[in-house]
Amino acid sequence: MIDLHSHTIFSDGELIPSELARRALFMGYRAIAFTDHVDSSNLEFVLPNIIRVARDLNGRSPLSVIPGVEITHVPPAMIGDLVSEARRLGARLVLVHGETIVEPVAEGTNRAAIEAGVDILTHPGLISLEDLLLAKEKGVTLEITARKGHSLSNGYIAKESKRLGIPVTINTDTHGPGDLVTRAMAEKILLAAGIAHEDVDDVFKHGENLAAKALK
Repeated sequence: MIDLHSHTIFSDGELIPSELARRALFMGYRAIAFTDHVDSSNLEFVLPNIIRVARDLNGRSPLSVIPGVEITHVPPAMIGDLVSEARRLGARLVLVHGETIVEPVAEGTNRAAIEAGVDILTHPGLISLEDLLLAKEKGVTLEITARKGHSLSNGYIAKESKRLGIPVTINTDTHGPGDLVTRAMAEKILLAAGIAHEDVDDVFKHGENLAAKALK
């Protein structure tokens, strides 16, 4: 299992990074990205700490830790600059908190994230056709999520990504130890979303490729 979206105590997660890493390893994970929520107020504090703990943990266990961020609930006009700043500060994965149907995310967030070339647009809700086509053009990955609430639009994402040929990955959006899932459960979530049996391995392979690129 590879998970490219999780949260620690550096934002609204329940666990320190080391414990989250340990629990992920126990669950059979091979890689996990710490992608705490950031805006302009905390980016310069959160990301260097995540980078430090990733450096400390990598090579000392079989689990690979990827330092990243999830830019969250900022005005769309700020997203491009924050994506650039996160990359400058060393984020190996940059995610943006998409227009989930269960939170009041600002309209235009999906478009701004895609235009900024984020790695993953998380739980993008009922993303428009125009934004889907732009995501395909820009090579932005869409997320199918294991997290309750955000997962309500998984079926839409699965259907439209398949129809248009847009890559997807499955992440947990973990905030606490109970949010981690096994690969077997992740497979069930993908199938329940409408991903065809023959396409499930491709979803996992895409996540592996994203992780490998981030770890270079």
